[in-house]
Amino acid sequence: MDAANHQLREWFFDLLTRWGLSEHTADKLDGWLVLLSIVILVLSINFFMRLGVIRLVHWFVHRTKVTWDDIIFDDKVLRSLTNILMPLIVRAALPSIIVALDITGGWIQRALFSIVGIWTVIVGLLFVNAILKAVYSLLEQRPGLQGKPIKGLLQTCQVILIIIGIILIVSILINKSPALLLTGLGASAAVISFIFKDSLMGLVAGVQLSANNMLKVGDWITMPQRGIDGMVVEVALTTIKVRGWNNTLQTLPPYLLISEPFDNWQAMRDTGGRRIKRSLNVDMNSIRFADEAYIGQLRSNEQSRALIEDIATQSDEGETLTNLDLFMRAMNNYLLHHPRVNPNMTVMVRQLQPSEWGLPIEVYCFSADVNWVPYENLQTEIISYVVAAAPLFGLRMYQAPSGMDLRA
Repeated sequence: MDAANHQLREWFFDLLTRWGLSEHTADKLDGWLVLLSIVILVLSINFFMRLGVIRLVHWFVHRTKVTWDDIIFDDKVLRSLTNILMPLIVRAALPSIIVALDITGGWIQRALFSIVGIWTVIVGLLFVNAILKAVYSLLEQRPGLQGKPIKGLLQTCQVILIIIGIILIVSILINKSPALLLTGLGASAAVISFIFKDSLMGLVAGVQLSANNMLKVGDWITMPQRGIDGMVVEVALTTIKVRGWNNTLQTLPPYLLISEPFDNWQAMRDTGGRRIKRSLNVDMNSIRFADEAYIGQLRSNEQSRALIEDIATQSDEGETLTNLDLFMRAMNNYLLHHPRVNPNMTVMVRQLQPSEWGLPIEVYCFSADVNWVPYENLQTEIISYVVAAAPLFGLRMYQAPSGMDLRA
């Protein structure tokens, strides 16, 4: 490079003297002409790379059958790659430029090397960042990774990239080794961690949430102590956004989900069943034995006959049951044959602990549709059916007395 610079400078010197300039003036201008030539060379190479090589790569990539190369070799990545060449060429030509301008050994020389070094670090980091974003876009399109907290991992890599860039730039400015700078940072780690406590907690929590797959976009989470109840719409490194059922957007730091309990209802969605657990109080004064006369009375009524025709009216030992037993068997049979109740999960009608409010009868089953509106509609249908069927068995549902009950 020095030999080429010397030859180029002599050529400009001879050219300027032939044009009639004095040797003193030609000696002053030939260095600047060398600099101008290098600048034109760098810009020409960059122009050629952008218009020639990038277009050639695009032409080749668009003709392949796979789609991943369209993302990896997109315009932003290729432009970032071509931008790296400019500081590298300038860095290689910088000694010749310094000699040509006669600025060796001074602060200007050190400043030029620092500027080119920082320029190289910045464009290198921008290229790596473009690669990370391209990989993120590629992973986001894979069916197996959709909804995964990939964005948090991307932001973690970007933070690490920024830290590396800051260390390299500071080391260039102070003309010290990056290893020495890291040693100094280790000594002041306690002070730094105290100042940036919240940011570091969010960073660590975001990494834990992403690595352990504790939640992802599309999950329904609840935190009653924080008033959080809604669908996760974004899992970032320092923030998690939840859209509530009233369409409000709630933002919370990730470390809250590490330090405090929260419910993730996605497992319920994945199982294909949403639990229905409702109880009604039966007036214990309305419970009686189901003797033959009572069974005959039930069979004489068209509605009650349809309820008991598929159930046993006696116990396995032949003992007489109660009207409550028959009612519970009929309701259990109703749930087992309901088209919107999941038959592969627990279905039962059971008694709870009696109280002064009567004998609680609990309906326990799972809806086949886990979505909110169909789930609520099924609950309403089941409870209404249970309440309407109870009088057919001679049972009364208990409720607190109202003004209608106290009329004379």
